[in-house]
Amino acid sequence: MDATRTVTLSVQVLPLCDDPYPVVDRAIAAIQASGVRYQVCPMETVLEGTLDACLAAARAAHEACFVEGVRRAVTYIKISDGVAGSTIDEKMLKYR
Repeated sequence: MDATRTVTLSVQVLPLCDDPYPVVDRAIAAIQASGVRYQVCPMETVLEGTLDACLAAARAAHEACFVEGVRRAVTYIKISDGVAGSTIDEKMLKYR
């Protein structure tokens, strides 16, 4: 398979702390700094790019929790992929 194909990846970061919202904001900032295309949704953030770039951005979001001082975090990742790739626009076309 072509390693440069576009995939979509959703990441949900769950900081285990009393006030998770500032930590989630820090995780989203880490995704933004990665340079991958992304869309923040109510329950998760969807990324678009190469698999390597998306996984690196998801890792950065996860690790941002600890930079913010959280002692434990759980991160869920889902990957949508195919031989021809996968894009946010393709998935959302019928809903826009």
